[in-house]
Amino acid sequence: MAGRMMGMLRGGMVARSASGSLRLRSGMGFPVGTTPPPDKPLHIQHELIWDDGSAYPEPALDRIAAPQVGKYEALAWLCGGLSFFGLVGLLAVWNDKASKIPYTPKEYPFNNLHVELGGDPNVKKTTASV
Repeated sequence: MAGRMMGMLRGGMVARSASGSLRLRSGMGFPVGTTPPPDKPLHIQHELIWDDGSAYPEPALDRIAAPQVGKYEALAWLCGGLSFFGLVGLLAVWNDKASKIPYTPKEYPFNNLHVELGGDPNVKKTTASV
């Protein structure tokens, strides 16, 4: 019984059924007819049309007749944006406290080791004069 079922699966009824339905698309064909290949030169704006096989090809761009930005207006926006980021960068460098004092100043005992570091023992150094 198992051998007969394996024979049906290998090359029998199942394989013929699948190949027939996949090949013929169940007899339905394509949803819309295929576009015929061009037999003459294409017009200049052919690349702007998106032909996806539907009945109504659509423009490839959202708005073909959209107002364009002039080159001087685009240059002004570019310079304005770069200037803004440059100003933010300069403010960050100018206000950078970590580069001026890369570590926390340590507080040592005995008047911050004034005598031990070679200071005059007769002069009293206060922390306010530091």
